[in-house]
Amino acid sequence: MSVFVLLLGFPGVGKLTIAKELGSLISAKIVDNHWFNNPILRLLDEEGSAPLPKGIWEYTGRVRQAVLDAIIVFSGPSANFIFTHAGVEGDERSARTYQQFFEAAGQRAAVFVPVRLLCAEEELARRVSSPARRDHLKTTDVETSRSRSQKAVVLDIPHQHALTLDVTFMSPLESAAAIRDHVVACGA
Repeated sequence: MSVFVLLLGFPGVGKLTIAKELGSLISAKIVDNHWFNNPILRLLDEEGSAPLPKGIWEYTGRVRQAVLDAIIVFSGPSANFIFTHAGVEGDERSARTYQQFFEAAGQRAAVFVPVRLLCAEEELARRVSSPARRDHLKTTDVETSRSRSQKAVVLDIPHQHALTLDVTFMSPLESAAAIRDHVVACGA
């Protein structure tokens, strides 16, 4: 049986860090959202200070779909995958992205497990400010992080295997272990 775990959360919550821990626990390949974004974003403003052009996310969506199509066609039937996505409730693009993962899991007959990762505002601001994030074209803007925490909600689409996990005081390994246990309980 194959599993698709989708880690949803705001920038800085630790999606990739937790994915790396979880990947070793469930023997899964990690496909970070920056795999889709960075080939396109690296073509733009090197400083990351200019506003993103309208329509840019359409191109990252195409890259994402190409990767998902390749997984559907070429990966072994028992291969497990962990994806990351910074989905926001009420955002049409976030919902479309979620749907891409959901449909790909269905085409592979994989167990789909969406996991919402939550984190308290102050801790999220601390995490997002790490200078190492900039090297991977990840946001380090603390004020945007605080504003997002106050005004937005992590994407929450009902699903029978959904898990919401507050990782504010959990280590990445503790978070990954909790997700692994949930994945096992889902029959994967």
